[in-house]
Amino acid sequence: MRKHAVVITVLFALGVTLLSVSVVFWEFFKLNKQQYVNHIFTKHVIITQIYRENMQRNNSQIMLEANLAVYNFVIEKNTQRHDIIIKQSKILKSKEFKSVQKALKLSKMGFYTQKTVTDLTATMLLFNKKIYFYLQSPMGSILILDEKLKPYTYWSLAYAYLTIILIIIFSFVLILQRLRPLMRLRKKIALYGDGNMNISFKTKGKDEIALIANELEVAKVKINTILESRTLFLRNIMHELKTPIAKGTIATQMLDSQKQRDRFKSIFGRLESLVTEFAFIEEVTSLGNKADFEEYRLVDIIDGAIDMAMIEVDNISVDIDCSVKLLANYRLYTTAIKNMIDNGIKYSPDKHIKILMINKELSFESKGECIANPLQYYIEPFTKDNPSKNSFGLGLYLVDSILKAHGKVLAHEYENGVNRFIFA
Repeated sequence: MRKHAVVITVLFALGVTLLSVSVVFWEFFKLNKQQYVNHIFTKHVIITQIYRENMQRNNSQIMLEANLAVYNFVIEKNTQRHDIIIKQSKILKSKEFKSVQKALKLSKMGFYTQKTVTDLTATMLLFNKKIYFYLQSPMGSILILDEKLKPYTYWSLAYAYLTIILIIIFSFVLILQRLRPLMRLRKKIALYGDGNMNISFKTKGKDEIALIANELEVAKVKINTILESRTLFLRNIMHELKTPIAKGTIATQMLDSQKQRDRFKSIFGRLESLVTEFAFIEEVTSLGNKADFEEYRLVDIIDGAIDMAMIEVDNISVDIDCSVKLLANYRLYTTAIKNMIDNGIKYSPDKHIKILMINKELSFESKGECIANPLQYYIEPFTKDNPSKNSFGLGLYLVDSILKAHGKVLAHEYENGVNRFIFA
């Protein structure tokens, strides 16, 4: 998920934007519709006035229809249709009106004014895309249709909404399109990190991403040149060292003194061992990709390491499931395990080491005192506790380098007099 964090962020922003715009338009739609209904209802208050005036004057139905026809209002006379509309229509708005009627009356006491308060309820209905006004009073009710009035339509608002949504989506598509070179660049960087030294970052664009890609191409060329020079230098110097070491070893046999022969033989032997370890280090550090990694059974790798270490069977115990497999460079991984076996036996009082799996991690256990310094100290080159020991201080450094090339790390634990080194 982290690999696509930018794309996910852009898509999240798109989703939030679309949701926000949709909510705003939905609220605006409801408000606009209500305003439309209120405007129509207010505009048609004249219906209530005509109906009220007709009741006050006790005019005939024909007179009421004539007054309504002036404004294109039609009374629904069909009783069956009238009932269907009342029951099935949607109420848009309803309001109560109070009508005060004054009349001059004569009594024994003289003339007086009589006030009559009449309740009138006006309801705006929607049925089959037509708008009706239903008027109710104590004296009766009436259903009126406005033939020219159309119900509220949302097409103009929907058109505006769709236009804005399409503009937003198109804008985000352009953003994602501009991010595609960045995603391709990420993949190329990953391939380069995996050891594909021939990958090209060069691009013809002129935007910021193209500038970064072209700068990476320049950096890649410089890095490749440095790596090639380093590899060539190390291989040449090791080749040149092997020749005088071989000649020195042969010349040693010509010395008269056995003591001198043994001394020079030991010196040239150590030099040859040092060159060999340097060769391993160069091979590990120059390991560009995992093309030569294959799947092996872990027990086979351990057997190969034991053969390399040339130790007695009594000095080692192996408790590994035969089904456990590992994707590795066989030669390097056996060297790492061989170094751990040598290290465990060398520093253990009983000269015994145990290899086992703990929580799916390869562990090397040996009795002895806890290491005097943190593990980080020992995985640096040419570091060791006892300078008199017959080693160059490259063992754990080489192990750590091999493990890193395999995507693992070296860890250390000490418990109940046992040192435990783990390939985690």
